[in-house]
Formats: sequence, structure tokens, C-alpha cells
Amino acid sequence: MKLNATPRLHAVMKAKGWTQARLAEASGVTQGSISRFDKNTRHEDWHVFSIAKALGVEVEELFEIEEVTEEDAE
Repeated sequence: MKLNATPRLHAVMKAKGWTQARLAEASGVTQGSISRFDKNTRHEDWHVFSIAKALGVEVEELFEIEEVTEEDAE
């Protein structure tokens, strides 16, 4: 079994009514890094945890998690 994790920060921010600037100030993560979050497949660990803490969500909520079976991977 393999898991795919697709970032969904934009959707979480929109639901909470937060801007990138507000999140950058609250999390200590630069606005540029926040802007790239949904586009990147790799993230600094501390960015993920700082963003989740600032938004008051679990880390898992920042991603859409999908199980990929061996058949799907082919």
C-alpha cells in the first residue's frame, strides 16, 4: 500500500477566512513558502507543523490523503 498526500492548504485557509499574510505572521513561515505550499510535493517539516498550529488544525487536515493500491500504480 502506498499513500499519496496532496496539499490542500488553500482550501483550509479559505474555510477559515485567512490570508497568506495573516498565516505568515501567525506561523513564522514566509509568505512565499506559504504561496508555494499547495504547488510543492516537499515541505520543510517545521513549516507543516507551524502552519497547522497557527491554523488550529491537525497536520493531516493540510493534506488530502489517498491510498494507492498496486493496481492503481500500474
